[in-house]
Amino acid sequence: MHEFLGIDTSNYTTSAAIYVSEEHRIIQAKKLLPVKEGQLGLRQSDAVFHHTKQLPGIMEELFAAAPAECLSAVAASVRPRNTEGSYMPCFLCGETAARSISAAGRISFYPTSHQTGHILAALYSADRLDLVRERSIAFHVSGGTTDCLLCEPDDDSIIKVKELGTSLDLKAGQAVDRTGIMLGLKFPCGRELERLACGADKTFRPKPVIKNGNCCLSGVENKCREMLEKGERPENIAMFCLMSVGESILAMTRSALENCGDLPVIFAGGVMSDMIIREHLAREIKRSYFAAPEFSCDNAAGAALYGYLKYMGVEKCL
Repeated sequence: MHEFLGIDTSNYTTSAAIYVSEEHRIIQAKKLLPVKEGQLGLRQSDAVFHHTKQLPGIMEELFAAAPAECLSAVAASVRPRNTEGSYMPCFLCGETAARSISAAGRISFYPTSHQTGHILAALYSADRLDLVRERSIAFHVSGGTTDCLLCEPDDDSIIKVKELGTSLDLKAGQAVDRTGIMLGLKFPCGRELERLACGADKTFRPKPVIKNGNCCLSGVENKCREMLEKGERPENIAMFCLMSVGESILAMTRSALENCGDLPVIFAGGVMSDMIIREHLAREIKRSYFAAPEFSCDNAAGAALYGYLKYMGVEKCL
């Protein structure tokens, strides 16, 4: 039996996963980083501290649930994106653990990016891992990114990514979290904002601000604050925020499809676990694929899959 360990230490979550290739099964263990009430995230120094404290427990939990077999390889997210200069200190925690396991077990270590991990996890969850052999469009929508990406097969990095569009100001996750904090919710605010929006008694179809395939989202926060000051129900403010994000992503998707042709579209990242946004996009986009929530939010599943694909070779895997 072949098992592949993945580790991801993002600015939100400590995560580890094992992919059992013969069973096509992923086992995960993860824990959110603690954020004080009213704060919008963590400083990198604090994130590194919490990962250092949490990762041993996560690893113990994971291996207690995994089959008693030897690891074939280990992979970790070592940077946010596969681009020059992409760096965040929090990923050093996962890289350090993975390289140590690699050395101690005399097994291969494969570094990848957090973004690649998100895409692979979404493909696995949607049962479309075969798309790593084709051109596709992927969205990575989270607290730090609102990226529309052209993905192409690549021998070295499994997926070669080219940016087609992004947010020119506020990221989608930031818009969600800032609106949530404004409404008294706990960070990260995505789940609570979605629950709140389910009680809305108004419908919205906001007009997105799009410039050459890029979106602008700062106006969403301003409009939500204006609605709150005018006494609008929190449920309606939550719905307006989520639909604004959804309409922006939809407009970016249409721009990308117009430029690149009729390609499948994969949606990844924590914001894409929101069912209101997902259902809206699924109605509008023909060949769209979504990850289950546990594979949308930050997780190490994609890193484990990356290790599997690199170790076995894409052609043997798919």
